[in-house]
Amino acid sequence: MNIDRAVMAFAGLVILVSMALGYTVSQYSYGLAVFAGLNLIQASFTGFCPVAMFFRRLGLKPGRAFG
Repeated sequence: MNIDRAVMAFAGLVILVSMALGYTVSQYSYGLAVFAGLNLIQASFTGFCPVAMFFRRLGLKPGRAFG
């Protein structure tokens, strides 16, 4: 797995967990999904993603987007 795929998988997991928490615990949990979506949008324009830096430190191979 490369960094690009790991970032997408992590973002998907965050969004799904946020939706589940929003449905079962509190509607304020939907804000986490909004944050994840906004972070994906800004990363697509700037190439900066804190999660990608974390996965790089874990030793994942670079991909095309977060190389």
